[in-house]
Amino acid sequence: MLAPQHIADNIARVRARLGELSSNHVALIAVTKTWPREAMELASNAGVDGLGENYAKELVGKVAPGRQDLAPIHFIGGLQSNKIKSLVPHVDVWQSIDRSSLVREVGRRHREWIEGGGTSGPPRVLLQVNTTGETNKAGCAPSELESVRAVAEAERCEVLGLMTVGPTDGDPHVTERAFRTLRALVDRHDLAVCSMGMTGDFELAVTLGSTMVRIGSAIFGARQ
Repeated sequence: MLAPQHIADNIARVRARLGELSSNHVALIAVTKTWPREAMELASNAGVDGLGENYAKELVGKVAPGRQDLAPIHFIGGLQSNKIKSLVPHVDVWQSIDRSSLVREVGRRHREWIEGGGTSGPPRVLLQVNTTGETNKAGCAPSELESVRAVAEAERCEVLGLMTVGPTDGDPHVTERAFRTLRALVDRHDLAVCSMGMTGDFELAVTLGSTMVRIGSAIFGARQ
């Protein structure tokens, strides 16, 4: 059962810690995957900067009643081309774009949606980079980033910045290297958003220059 005051208190606690770690605003994305629509509403009411969802079918089902009173929705999970059409009306920021084929499909489906009367404006994307070198982890290689970004811009996407996920085993030394790599890439490409850091490693991420963190269990507790 979700307790509204408990969630609001947790969000305030995370906000306070972010303020201690950085003098700049760090965007807080509440990861609501596996949680019901109520969690999205409670987090939105508590003032988070966005909601993070991982699964296409789950997201579409939860937003079916309408988008009113919900914070911007970020798709942060592994993305399949055949799911993009259903997601376009609901996703405000695509955080897991890691290859040219996905960028092209997002661009194509977004144009179709606009032609059908959908809200105007370019798709807003963060390009996901694999900064740990793990073969089972999503993200383009740093060496591929320039070409993926070129395709995104050709598709008239607004490339806001970059995103990465820390190492699966949580090794702090590998995590630090990964986060330093992403921050350097953000700077090299003159981008604004550096999305890195989750519940277990967001403090390190912010000290290394993260401008956006994706927090789930520190807000809602153990995942359902």
